[in-house]
Amino acid sequence: MTPGRHQYTLFHVRAMPSIVDDAFNSWCAGRSPIEARISIFNNIRDIAYAGIPELVDPQRYVDILVLRRGSCTPKHLLMGNMYQRLGLSVLLAAYPFRWDQLDIDYPRTLRRLAEAMPTGHHLACRVDIDGRLVLVDATLDLPLQKLGLPVNDEWDGMRDTALPLPPCGEEQLYHPSEASLLRPQLDSATLAFYNELNLWLDRVRQSE
Repeated sequence: MTPGRHQYTLFHVRAMPSIVDDAFNSWCAGRSPIEARISIFNNIRDIAYAGIPELVDPQRYVDILVLRRGSCTPKHLLMGNMYQRLGLSVLLAAYPFRWDQLDIDYPRTLRRLAEAMPTGHHLACRVDIDGRLVLVDATLDLPLQKLGLPVNDEWDGMRDTALPLPPCGEEQLYHPSEASLLRPQLDSATLAFYNELNLWLDRVRQSE
């Protein structure tokens, strides 16, 4: 789910290795290889989903660790980085989709904006685990289960997770070095949609 404008304060923290180093050490220290990859998954999944366009950038995605918010692209760029540190081979998996085809009971204004959205591209990871490219998707944080979405609340570190949306086309795979090819073009209508989406998702998280 590629991102748009946001109402959050963006701290202009450049891509400092220590940010990722500290997170990696905190999440993985003392854990077995399978426990480490599950811990990485859980911690990235628990970052609140939000569209923040500055983070859809191979040079800026680590700022997600400061903001504790981000969309599928920075989440999975970070995941790819972390899993490579574990010695795993990673590919970025992109899926075309349409926002108005998601099984979500949008508010009326957001539904209208979703219907006007062009086809987008969702990003996840394919991770080589025991010789199989396993789908690992940490897009949706747990509070968004309230919407009836397929949130991956548990992962065993071995099997495919679920995608959070129905693709409308074929999966495309990219090497992490090709991440710059995945940056979306954002027009004013798209940014308006993501801004409204972010506000709504925050209300969902705050509701009982």
